[in-house]
Amino acid sequence: MIGVIDTDGDRADWAERAEWHFPADPGAVRHARARVRKQLDAWGLDDVGDMTVLLVSELVTNSLRHATGPIGVRLVRPVNGSAPLLVEVSDPLPDPPRERSAEPDDEGGRGLQLVACSARRWGTRQGRTGKTVWFELSLPG
Repeated sequence: MIGVIDTDGDRADWAERAEWHFPADPGAVRHARARVRKQLDAWGLDDVGDMTVLLVSELVTNSLRHATGPIGVRLVRPVNGSAPLLVEVSDPLPDPPRERSAEPDDEGGRGLQLVACSARRWGTRQGRTGKTVWFELSLPG
């Protein structure tokens, strides 16, 4: 793992944030899952833990397959109200991911379908040096 940054950002009045950067190597998926799980547990968000970890795994795996630089993972938790949990996975590749139809025997191609079916909303945005794939999960309560 390259680094861990816990930030309050400009909007500390409405959200808590946690952010990590991982090198583009196979251990990134395992490390990302562990850090996300630990942070969600610390925030008391166990109810969305399994789904969040699964979707982060899919997106980090996609980044590993297509990008060569560091992979960023960020969680933004609303403190007040009924706002959703925001999860972002960034990499230096500027090309947006493409959903594709996977055949029953295909080993890949289901990650974005899983995100699209499981998340409240999802999308991509270009950054200065790459892209971010984000999704929102509704929080219980």
